[in-house]
Amino acid sequence: MNNDASMRAFAASQPVPEFDDPAWVTPPALADATAAICTTAGLTVEGDSGWAPDSDPSYKRLPSDARNLRLAHWSPNFDRVGIAADLNVAYPADRLAEMAAEGVIGGVGPHHVSFTGNQDDTVSKIRLDTGPRAAAELKAEGVDVVLLVPI
Repeated sequence: MNNDASMRAFAASQPVPEFDDPAWVTPPALADATAAICTTAGLTVEGDSGWAPDSDPSYKRLPSDARNLRLAHWSPNFDRVGIAADLNVAYPADRLAEMAAEGVIGGVGPHHVSFTGNQDDTVSKIRLDTGPRAAAELKAEGVDVVLLVPI
């Protein structure tokens, strides 16, 4: 089995949580909505301390105009080439700014958020604590919709 097929088989075997009553909010039309990014690329601004090495559920607030970001992934198995070539692969802030300028979305929030993808199988701390906290902070800043960019 080649690497791609092996990774697909592994991903297909992973448990996916199911929720009896998932939260849902109907956002405004995109042309009127303020958008933000939530990435799991583990991005931080220069000088930030980053994350603990294993399953750290915290998040970082990234100013929406910041582009001096660094990738905080430690794994030597993580391919950084795409992100090094174009940050928008993991953090499409330039695309959101373009969409706002074109009127496709109403605007871009003042901050985006970044988590790391190396979480435990339940992601319970993110589901129950840091995720809702990050969402509340974005909402308080007027964000209506969030683009989830899993890496």
